Amino acid sequence: MNVTRHSDAAVSGIAAAIGEPARARILYCLMDGHARTSTELAVVAGVSPSTASVHLHRLKTARLVKVLVQGKHRYYSLEGPDVANVLEGLSVLAGNSRDKFVPNTPSRLCDARTCYDHIAGRVGVSLHDRFNALSWLSNGSTDADNAYELTSAGIKAFEALGIDIEATRALRRRFACACLDWSERRPHVGGALGAALLKVALKKRWVTQDLDSRALTVTSFGEREMLNRFGLKF
Repeated sequence: MNVTRHSDAAVSGIAAAIGEPARARILYCLMDGHARTSTELAVVAGVSPSTASVHLHRLKTARLVKVLVQGKHRYYSLEGPDVANVLEGLSVLAGNSRDKFVPNTPSRLCDARTCYDHIAGRVGVSLHDRFNALSWLSNGSTDADNAYELTSAGIKAFEALGIDIEATRALRRRFACACLDWSERRPHVGGALGAALLKVALKKRWVTQDLDSRALTVTSFGEREMLNRFGLKF
């Protein structure tokens, strides 16, 4: 009984921390994976710097953000991918409607964007669907809800991209999972594998990332590579 009460209190505390509009704006701003100062986040939240500091302290206490001190500056970022997954899920829930879903997200963000540290949007969902069609992904044995494992063909394919599968699997996070995309309402690839794929795409210049938003742009070279490697045409 005490365990249940403790769990309920923890959940309600996190929900309350996210639930304040200014704090929600701060959290969603950090969804692009970039760290920002409290001054920058105050502008995003539409509050004074002193109020932003109070909000950031609350978010840090709730383990939703972390802070990196570098010289005189303090940089805030999301605590980790689990927080990003929760925020993505809340976006889906907030947009639910009995009517057919029509996103009002800017088209560039709908096309391709970062979901913390993996590829989301139409491009991310298309990659997920193509990996399934190529039989590179299989349902995990321990968490059948949304976890993935790689088939032997998938291991070879991702290693051919330059991804060290064993090192990726050894990271202290989920290896691969289906992350529900809030603009497409279908899954893209999340977890350590999704993060590794984004790193490859950025390193090989398949995509470029905006400095001030979550938007990704697929380059002409990236279009050719994804067509040749995955049979995926945009």
